[in-house]
Amino acid sequence: MKTKLTYILVSLIFFACSEGSDKKKSTSLNKTKQKVAIKIERPSFNSDSAYTYIKTQVDFGPRVPNTESHRNTGNYLAAKLRSFNFEVIEQEGVVSAFNNKRLNIKNIIGSYRAELNNRIMLFAHWDTRPFADQDSKDRDKPIDGANDGASGVGVLLEIARQIQISRPNIGVDIFFFDAEDYGQPSDVRPYKPRTWCLGSQYWVSNPHKANYRANYGILLDMIGAPNAVFPKEKNISMKYAPNIVNKVWGVAAALGHTNYFLFEEKRYVGEDDHLYVNALMNIPSIDIIQYDENTEAFAPYWHTHDDNMEVIDKNTLKAVGETVLATVLMEGNQFNN
Repeated sequence: MKTKLTYILVSLIFFACSEGSDKKKSTSLNKTKQKVAIKIERPSFNSDSAYTYIKTQVDFGPRVPNTESHRNTGNYLAAKLRSFNFEVIEQEGVVSAFNNKRLNIKNIIGSYRAELNNRIMLFAHWDTRPFADQDSKDRDKPIDGANDGASGVGVLLEIARQIQISRPNIGVDIFFFDAEDYGQPSDVRPYKPRTWCLGSQYWVSNPHKANYRANYGILLDMIGAPNAVFPKEKNISMKYAPNIVNKVWGVAAALGHTNYFLFEEKRYVGEDDHLYVNALMNIPSIDIIQYDENTEAFAPYWHTHDDNMEVIDKNTLKAVGETVLATVLMEGNQFNN
C-alpha cells in the first residue's frame, strides 16, 4: 500500500570543486557555497522488509566463496531481484585470493529500465569475511557478516522492491559484488596489494555490458548498526565525487537524518569497492559507511563474530534506505520535467 508522500522544500549547500593542474591533484576543495532549492519526496521504505532480507542472508550461513551457503545465497539474491522485475545478470568468474586460493565468484547485477542512458549505480558486497581476524576467539572461522555485507544488500533489495512500485524515470543498476572481504589480514606477510574487493576488480576488467556508464554510484557498507554515524568519507568519496556526497547528505538532512549523516569529513577508508569504480571505470561514486569515534575506524565488532543480527537496527536501516531511495526518486523526477 502506498503511503502519502511528504514534500519538503529545502535549501541545500553544494560545493563546486576547482580543477587542479594536470601535474598535481589537489586534495583541498575550493568550496564555493551555492544554495539551491529542491523538492524532496519522503519515500515509502519498509525497514521491516529490509531487516528480513538481512536475516535471510545470515540464516544461509557465512557467504564465503566456494561454499554451499554462498551458492544458496547467490541464488536467493538473483531470484529476489527478478521478482522485482529487474533484468538480472549473474557474472561468474574465478579470482585468486591473497593466499593463492582460487575463488569461484559471482557478481549479481540487476537492472531497472536498462534501455535508459541516464542511470544510477547502487552497490554493496554480499560475501562475508572467511575468518574473524579481529576477534580473540575462533579467529579461523568465518563470520555472519550481518552488518558487514548483509545490511547493504538488504537495504538495496528493499529499494529494488520500492522502485518497481514507484517506477521512476531513471535507470537503476543494483550490483551485489562478491569477494570484497577476502582481503589479506594485516598480520600476514609479505604484503600483497589489491587483495580486497576482488569482485568489483573483476567487474571493472570485465564489464557486464560494453561501454557501461552511470551518472554516479552509491556504495552501502556497514549501514545497519544502532546509532551508526556516517561522516563524509574523505579518502575516496570526497576525492572523486564531492558533489555526489553533498547531494546525498543534503537529501539526508532534508529528511531529518542528520543524527546519522554527519556534515564532517573523516579519513578512515583505505580501500572499498567504490575505489575501483571511481579509479578504473571513471564513474563518480561515494561510500556510505559506518564510522566509530572510539576506534577512528569501523565498529568494534568489525571482522569479529559479534557482527550478527544483534547489531542490526531498523531505525538506521530506515535512515539510510530513505535517503538513498529519495535520491533515486528525485533524479527520476528531474528527467520527468
